[in-house]
Amino acid sequence: MKLRWPSIILSTLLLAANIHAAEAPTPHADPLQPTGQWSAFSKGNAPTPPMGWNSWNAFRTDVDESKVVGAAKTIVDSGLARKGYRYINIDDGWWLKRRQSDGRIVIRTALFPSADRGENQNTSFRPFVDRMHAMGLKAGIYTDVGRNACSQVWDLHSPNLPEGSTAEREVGLWNHLPQDIALFFEEWGFDYVKVDACGIADYGSDKPFIAENDYQPLEPLIIRGDLPNTDVAGVQKLYGDLSKTLATVNEDNDYVLSICTWGTANVRAWGKNYGNLWRTSEDIRSSWDSMLHVFDSAVTRALFAGPGTWNDPDMLYIGHGDFDENHLVEAKTHFSLWAVLAAPLMIGFDLREAPSSLLDIWGAEEVIAINQDAGGHQGVLMQDNERSQVIVKSLSHPREKAVVLFNRSDAAVEVTLLASDLGMKENKPVQLRDLWQEKSAGQFVGKKTFTLPPHDSLTFKATGERALEKGRYLSEMPGRINVAVDGLQAVSLDPVAHRTLAQKHAEKHESARKGSGYRQSYPGFGGPRANVSPYGDAITLNGQRYRHGIGALANSRLEINAQDEFTRFSAIVGVDESSLGKDGEVTFVVYGDGRELAATKPLGVSDKPITLDVDVQGVDMVELVARQTRQDPLPVVVGWADAVLE
Repeated sequence: MKLRWPSIILSTLLLAANIHAAEAPTPHADPLQPTGQWSAFSKGNAPTPPMGWNSWNAFRTDVDESKVVGAAKTIVDSGLARKGYRYINIDDGWWLKRRQSDGRIVIRTALFPSADRGENQNTSFRPFVDRMHAMGLKAGIYTDVGRNACSQVWDLHSPNLPEGSTAEREVGLWNHLPQDIALFFEEWGFDYVKVDACGIADYGSDKPFIAENDYQPLEPLIIRGDLPNTDVAGVQKLYGDLSKTLATVNEDNDYVLSICTWGTANVRAWGKNYGNLWRTSEDIRSSWDSMLHVFDSAVTRALFAGPGTWNDPDMLYIGHGDFDENHLVEAKTHFSLWAVLAAPLMIGFDLREAPSSLLDIWGAEEVIAINQDAGGHQGVLMQDNERSQVIVKSLSHPREKAVVLFNRSDAAVEVTLLASDLGMKENKPVQLRDLWQEKSAGQFVGKKTFTLPPHDSLTFKATGERALEKGRYLSEMPGRINVAVDGLQAVSLDPVAHRTLAQKHAEKHESARKGSGYRQSYPGFGGPRANVSPYGDAITLNGQRYRHGIGALANSRLEINAQDEFTRFSAIVGVDESSLGKDGEVTFVVYGDGRELAATKPLGVSDKPITLDVDVQGVDMVELVARQTRQDPLPVVVGWADAVLE
C-alpha cells in the first residue's frame, strides 16, 4: 500500500481546523454508547445496486417522451431488462412551471404529450408511468432540494427551462416537500427519485445571473470548493426531512432515493443514513481522467456501503467520448470498475441508436452478476499504486471472490495477483474464470502475473480454498459493517482522488494567482477502511504488519450485522504505529446487542496489542468501540487486526 501518512494528513488537518464531523442522529448523549441497532438507512427498495437508464448524459434538458420510451423499448427488446435494468429515469428538463394557485408542478406537455389530460385537467405523468409498469419496468423522476434546479444555472441556453414568473420557475422541493413527494409517488406512481442540490449551492445573491434571470436568491448551504463555510448540518437536515417524507408517502417501501450533492457537505459519511445511494463525486464526464476521478471518490469507502445503501460515483458514460464504440477497452474497464464497486449501473446513452458492441457491454451477464451479488459487499482495494490496482469483492459463496486487475495508466503494466489478495490458501490452486470471455482462465498457486495494455483490465471470478479454516475476515464483509461513528475530530478533504486534466489546469492557474494549489472538495478523509489504516498505510501494531483487518480512528463505533449467524469474534487490537497522536491511549470494547462482552485496558502506541476472543453466539448486532481514554490533539489511529467472525 502507498505510504501517504504524514505530509497529507498534516495538510488536511490544517485545512480541517474547526470543522466538526457530522454524525447520524443518536438517542444517546454519548455517540460511542452501543445501541444494539443498525443505524444506517433501511428503507426503500435497493437490496442490490439499482440498474437502469437515465436521460441526462444522453440528452441533458433536450429530453422528450419519444426518447425516453425509445430507451425503455430497447431495454426490453435487447434483453437488458431481463438482466436487471429496470429503472427508466427522467432527469432535468421535464417541468414547465409551478402553478401559483395551488403550488402544483405543471409538466411540459410539448415534450411529454401523454401528460396532457385535456382542457381543465391537471397534467399527469401517470400515463407514462403506467406504460413503464406495463412493460415490466419502473420509472424515476428528478427534482432539486432547493427552490430551483441545476439546469436553471448551468443550461441557461436551453429552451426547456421552467417558464413564467420568478415564483412559477421555482420548481424545486423548497417549501413544497410533502406536496411534491405525494405528487410524484402517490398520484403519478413513480418508483425512484433523484434529488439534486444546485438549488442550495448556486443561487447566492452575489451571482450576476440571479438578477439577470430574475431569480429569488437563496444564500447557499453548500459552498462549492469551500468546506469550512458549507453548512453540513443544514444540508443533512434537508435530506433528512426528505427521507422521512418519502418513507411516510411510500408505505409499501417500494421506492429509491438518490441523493445528489456531488460528494460535498460530507455526504460520503452521512448519505448512508438517509438514502439508498449518494453521489460521491462531481458529475462524470466522457473522459478517462474524469472516470478515474469519480472512481477514486468511491473506491476507498467500502465500509460505508452495503445492501440498501450504495456509494454512487455517477452514471455510466459508456457510449460517449473515451468510452464510445471506438474505445471498447476503456468501456469494458469502466463497466468492470462500477461492477466491482457495487455501484448503481445507470446507462446514459441514446439507446435507440446503440450498436451491438455497446449493448454487449451493458449486457455482460457474468459481470453484472458480481455487481448484483446478494451479499452486497463493495470491492476492497488490495493493491494500490499510481499505475495499477487490484480490487477484490466478496461474493455470497464463501469460496468465491470477484477480482478486477486494473491498469490506470497510458502504458502497459504488469500486475501480480496474489492468493493472499483473495483470502485464499497460498499453497492450493486458485481457479480463475474470465467474466468477459465467460470461460476458464486457468489456475495458479500462490501468485500469477498478468500484463495489461494501457487502460485495460481483467475481471475474474476466483474460486479456491479459504486461508481461514473457520470464519471470515471482517474486512471481507464490508456490507455487514456500518460506520456509526467515524472518529474524525474534524472533517478533512480527501487528497487522494485523481485530478482531471481540467483540474490540473485550474490548479496551475490558481497557484499562479494565489500561490496555493487546487484542493479536492470531497470531505471524509480518515474514515474507517478495510485492510489498511484510515489513511492508506498498512495496519501496523507494535512492529507487526497485518494483511487483514479494519483500520479506524479512536472514538469510533462500528456496527456489525451478525444476524445470529456467528459464534465467535476475534481480533488483535492496538494503537497503530502510523498514529500521529503518540500520547493517546485507547480502550477497545466489544458489545453484543448492547451488552459489553469484552474490553481491554487502555493501550498506547508503544504497548503490545491485545488479542480479543469473544463469544457472540445468539448475537444479532456486534459493535466495536475504540474509546480514547487519554487525549492527544492529533488523530490516534487504531487497528482491529485479523478481525474474524466465525
